[in-house]
Amino acid sequence: MNIEIIPAIDMIDGKCVRLTKGDYAQKKVYNDNPLEVAKMFESKGIKRLHLVDLDGAKSKHVVNDHVLRDICRETNLIVDFGGGIKTEEDLEKVFDAGAAMATAGSIAATDRETVYGWIERYGADKLILGADVRKGKISINGWQEDSSIDLMEFIEDYMGRGVRNVLCTDINKDGMLQGPNIGLYKSIMERFPTCKLIASGGVSSMEDIEALDRAGIPAVVFGKAFYEGKIEIEKLKN
Repeated sequence: MNIEIIPAIDMIDGKCVRLTKGDYAQKKVYNDNPLEVAKMFESKGIKRLHLVDLDGAKSKHVVNDHVLRDICRETNLIVDFGGGIKTEEDLEKVFDAGAAMATAGSIAATDRETVYGWIERYGADKLILGADVRKGKISINGWQEDSSIDLMEFIEDYMGRGVRNVLCTDINKDGMLQGPNIGLYKSIMERFPTCKLIASGGVSSMEDIEALDRAGIPAVVFGKAFYEGKIEIEKLKN
């Protein structure tokens, strides 16, 4: 397969969890020690990890950077970090802790000038555009609020400024294990062929990942399907 495989660790209270459709009331704890989970991924040949600070997303500032620091110190994983990055202080905290890339999600929608400044200062390759979408519109603040911003316009704006890494999560699919929205991801790639798109949400099986690969999607993030035993990473290694 050509698709890049990126397992996710979502964190609440420093624990590895998964939500359903981003609903904090529908939380399932899979492991009390995210570092242990990260080491397990590395032992299976995984090179890259997607780390999500759900506490940060909800509280609007980075909370679990200590977990990021531990993982970067004790593994060789390439870690991208998202959740709660609202200020340059947050961004510096994430990079200082060892993240290779940081996801600008809500802030990219609500304060574009700030993120434009980050692109100039740190370089477009250090940022991932977090395009969390519900019914074609961008959702913000841990998916607690919907905006009026069109997904395609959002991506076009930032790609015009050099950003190529785009993490697109279909919220209505997330945590449902009902399959990803391949049509959505194909439409993004057709419009933006140079986009380094990371598909997220709904992956439920090896077959889903194979289908994304056939559709030409560059990368995929998955979490719940692995934690529920529906994906065998050994069969997916790049």
